[in-house]
Amino acid sequence: MLLDSINEPCDLRALSYSQLADLSGEIREFIVQAVAASAGHLGSNLGTVELTLALHRVFESPTDAILWDTGHQAYVHKIVTGRKAGFERLRMADGLSGYPSREESRHDFVENSHASTILSYAHGLAVARDAGVNAHRHLVAVIGDGSMTGGMAYEALNNIGHSSRRVIIVLNDNGRSYAPTVSRLSESLSKIRLNPVYMRRQRRFEQLLHDVPVVGRQAEKGLDAVKAAVREYLQPPEFFETLGIRYVGPVDGHDLPALEEAFNNAKQFDTPILVHVLTQKGRGYPPAEDDDEKHLHDAPVFDPVKGPPKALPTGYTQAFAEAIIDQAELNPKLVAITAAMPGPTGLLPFQSRFPDRFFDVGIAEQHAVAAAAGMALGGLRPVVALYSTFMNRAWDQIVYDVALHRLPVVFCFDRAGITGDDGPSHHGVYDLALMTKVPGMTVFAPSSAQELKVMMGDALRLCTDGPAAIRYPRGAARVVDADQVGSGFGANRVRLGSHISIVGVGRLLEAALGAADRLAEHGYDVSVWDPRLVKPIDPVMVAALAHDELVIVAEDGVLVGGVGHQLAAIIAELSVSGSGPRVVSLGIPSKFIPHGKPEAILAQLGLDAEGIFTTTLEQIKLLGL
Repeated sequence: MLLDSINEPCDLRALSYSQLADLSGEIREFIVQAVAASAGHLGSNLGTVELTLALHRVFESPTDAILWDTGHQAYVHKIVTGRKAGFERLRMADGLSGYPSREESRHDFVENSHASTILSYAHGLAVARDAGVNAHRHLVAVIGDGSMTGGMAYEALNNIGHSSRRVIIVLNDNGRSYAPTVSRLSESLSKIRLNPVYMRRQRRFEQLLHDVPVVGRQAEKGLDAVKAAVREYLQPPEFFETLGIRYVGPVDGHDLPALEEAFNNAKQFDTPILVHVLTQKGRGYPPAEDDDEKHLHDAPVFDPVKGPPKALPTGYTQAFAEAIIDQAELNPKLVAITAAMPGPTGLLPFQSRFPDRFFDVGIAEQHAVAAAAGMALGGLRPVVALYSTFMNRAWDQIVYDVALHRLPVVFCFDRAGITGDDGPSHHGVYDLALMTKVPGMTVFAPSSAQELKVMMGDALRLCTDGPAAIRYPRGAARVVDADQVGSGFGANRVRLGSHISIVGVGRLLEAALGAADRLAEHGYDVSVWDPRLVKPIDPVMVAALAHDELVIVAEDGVLVGGVGHQLAAIIAELSVSGSGPRVVSLGIPSKFIPHGKPEAILAQLGLDAEGIFTTTLEQIKLLGL
């Protein structure tokens, strides 16, 4: 196999185009097999094979920095930079990251798994290069697969164009990003404009006109007018060129000679240039090509012959999908908003049932929240469904556009807590600490699918003078009987004991109950509380806890500023000096947590049943209870 001979990018340069075509097929087969075995991002990487090969044949990484946005389209880059063997442990604990990683390779510059940021990195690196601080010759920013729907990308484009700094932008347009109007005529004109010889001659002619005495300036203006008229007549004015970035393309993203010609020509320019590349997401693998929803953007473990089963929401996400439709049937003013995640957040059934009440704004969380504020101001009841980790990008809008105006927007944060295989950038560990600090915010933490459904109704019915947030994890949800489900703002004591209590926030209630079972085996009868809400915290629960001798609070959010610390402060205010219980908080430490299976990570952090049991038993012995 040719693939076995590729250990560094330089190994690609000796191959003929016929060999490269064979290599492309081998890489696609390798990626399908790797993702089938360990799960991961599939469609986006199948679409970037020829693009990646061309980049590494034309540019010399790492002297030339190749930057990826988003990083989930960089599997081929990892393969050709010597990490093929690592795919046996793709996205596993202590294995290969699903994104570029500075710790893995000198060819990776930024981790970049939150979209629309790479152009800002490129601008900053260009400033450093031009200041003589680093020696990067070329800066190549590959952006696409939806990343151009994020406003931050346009902010960076504006700065790059205004500064005229030498940056090569590759727009990987696979049907999920901005695509300028093109035609066969504009393709021909683009080839002319890309030709550096033509451009040098044009600049010399313009300078010649400028230097002509008396009439030079008028002649130069006349030439500009003629050029503008030709562009207006022959092709639409290009958005990127208005920002000061030369636009060329489109280029067939699966045509290696065409890609290499475009990139070699782009290297000749000393101003920013964007090469628009058209690729097919999921190319070469029929199940991905035939997936109309997302071209197998991501996939679980699957049989590579049959392809993955159709992705369906499960657990808490499925409960949300059902709950929002139930509430929408009751309230015609309810609308749903998401940021490029209709499938993963469970909103596809809602979109099908209420297409006029569904809004996907692309990878633009800030806009999603601010737009929700406007909808609420206009009398609608918006529900914003985001991943917890991506909520961080809209913090300003949540606080100052929604909460400050006391608007009844309901936020549903999926993938809250430790999420696992996608690593530190995707763990949703900040929402509890952040949302509980927002004035007027009500924060629900369901411990079962049934609780989530009740909380959705309560958030819409009771939270009319400010926002509410419901946060829940990825994956399976507890299923409980109706008599175990609470309502309103009250907590549930799901197990009655004496003098010792464990408070299990959200999904950690199950671990708290498991710990209580283990403690009972050792002769200790403890109470277990499901707080249900972490803001406001039920005063009845607080009063009961204040009479205990030991309270353990377990949460899957950051420990500092989390629910445990807040509960300890509230209990301390109620207690006479020195008479209150010892409150011990268990949570996520203030460090980046690597990728791995959620259950294994929670166990390592002492947040499973055994870990909570061990901590509680240690505290019992310390206190002599």
